[in-house]
Amino acid sequence: MKFSISIAMAPPEQYLPIAQAAERAGFHAIVLPDSIFYSEQVSKPYPYTGDGNRMWGAETPWIEPLIGAAAMAAATERLFFYTSVVKLPVRHPVLVAKQVASIAALSGGRFGLGAGLGWLPEEHEWCGQDFSSRGKRMDECLEILRLIWGGGMVEYHGDYYDFGKIQMSPAPKEPIPIYIGGHSKPGLRRAAMYGDGWSSAMLPSKKLLALVEQIDGYRREFGRQDEPFEVQGVVTDVFGADGFKRLEEGGVTDIITVPWLLRGVPMQGGELQARVDGIDWFADHVIAKM
Repeated sequence: MKFSISIAMAPPEQYLPIAQAAERAGFHAIVLPDSIFYSEQVSKPYPYTGDGNRMWGAETPWIEPLIGAAAMAAATERLFFYTSVVKLPVRHPVLVAKQVASIAALSGGRFGLGAGLGWLPEEHEWCGQDFSSRGKRMDECLEILRLIWGGGMVEYHGDYYDFGKIQMSPAPKEPIPIYIGGHSKPGLRRAAMYGDGWSSAMLPSKKLLALVEQIDGYRREFGRQDEPFEVQGVVTDVFGADGFKRLEEGGVTDIITVPWLLRGVPMQGGELQARVDGIDWFADHVIAKM
């Protein structure tokens, strides 16, 4: 079992020392969320709270995740970084391919791309993208990333993206893992078909394991059951080693946690030392027992 830290809503000036503390404590990765802007107008409810309201406000800091990962990678030696999740259809896949390959080159391959659709129509539309076609565009985006990262001269002609022969250098020395987010049937099937793993949002453990079973079924359907596959879980009702061991037995490979929350430090604001103390506490009381 791996353990990774979500850095969502932490003060930006704490990113680098948090990453360094996580590396010292034996965590696997820092996980970066994605929020391009705070929209006053919201035409759909937020899907991961009971009342549909967002858990943050207009002043909550969100660092662009690829930039944040590059900065923290430069301040560490072994720690891995991944996004959970970048709203891929909001961005042009050719540009994302270049950005991610650059992070991989500069970090020594310590980056994975967690990608999802995004829930907010305004975020798509005000960035010049169509919200209703995001699923089909996501599939083409994933095909384009794999194609470009494979190296050499490539071209792509799809329904939504079309380009002639191009080559990006340097190509990644090792394959960059892609983790797919989403809890819907199409999202789970997409993870099974295209992904090197699946990244969940906040779920109770029973629901998380049920979705893992569904993904396993889809992977068998696509003939991918023997390929390596990561399951990154954010669980809302398991906080100790015994519970995490049960999740590991059910196929979860990586727990995404906010260790300082377990010590009463809020997601937003708070002192750096309190976050570092939370990281060390989790390492001693959970990771060491695993």
